[in-house]
Amino acid sequence: MAKVSHNPAIGAHLFIGGIPTFMRQPASRDLEGVEVAIIGIPFDGGTLVSRSGTRSGPLKIREASLDLFKGCHPIFKVDPFDKFTRVDYGDVAVEPLSMEDTLKAIQEEVGAVLVSDTTVIALGGDHSITLPLLRTHAAKFGPLAVIHFDAHPDTADYEVSHATSFYHAIKEKLIDTEAYIQVGIRGPSILEDVEAARALGAQVLTIDECFAMGIPAVIQKITELMGRRRVYVSFDIDSVDPAYAPGTGSPEIGGFTSYQILQMVRGLAGLNLVGFDLVEVCPSYDHGEITSILAANLVLEFLSLLAVNKSKSS
Repeated sequence: MAKVSHNPAIGAHLFIGGIPTFMRQPASRDLEGVEVAIIGIPFDGGTLVSRSGTRSGPLKIREASLDLFKGCHPIFKVDPFDKFTRVDYGDVAVEPLSMEDTLKAIQEEVGAVLVSDTTVIALGGDHSITLPLLRTHAAKFGPLAVIHFDAHPDTADYEVSHATSFYHAIKEKLIDTEAYIQVGIRGPSILEDVEAARALGAQVLTIDECFAMGIPAVIQKITELMGRRRVYVSFDIDSVDPAYAPGTGSPEIGGFTSYQILQMVRGLAGLNLVGFDLVEVCPSYDHGEITSILAANLVLEFLSLLAVNKSKSS
């Protein structure tokens, strides 16, 4: 019989079996004393394009996270698993054939978590899930400053879908448009969409503007705009170039590399972060699970941002 290492870190990494929670965190809905909850929202009923399948995103992100090692962050020098208590809360009970019922379920379940003063990191699912998430967070914190990484503005003026969440959120006054920025917008027919987003009050950094400025300047613009406001981050995986994240429903060439997106997420350290979502991972179009791996790493980065903030406040 092979000898099993007694090193806790290695032992945890080699363990096979059980529920695939995010980085093997406890599966629990008991929120007493819990500071952070990972919540899956396996819904793609808001997808308008033919490449559906983001309902499988939460599971695949969790599975990819099982190969991530816990430990000290290489840049921040903090270990998020030593800084706060956290659970994998499981999935919201969505209704695949009903947008209305799903939006209601998200608001009720996530709202109940926020009442416990627990920070939520939500795994999508398509980008329609961000609207009820913004509703619940705005109900608790008031209108939110929002950092929105995406290839698309998602401010189209029609019924709720993955292309309209931010239009409805602005109209419902969930977003403080003095501090709402879209980062990485691009595509061959995006001009009218960008103009519409700006008309609604969004500050838009197209991918060309981002590359012309350079990543450090983009980070500086974001952080200056956010100030000390309460900040919600919505991250569409298609903000990353499909060479690095092919598993998504609406890929657009010419996006950020995985390293550039790490730089920008890490650049959010110190902001007053109150919530996150990561959406549009579509495993059926992935190759070698590289999109899910990137997504899992980004969730770990979000956890590390929270750890940095706690370190500064303690």
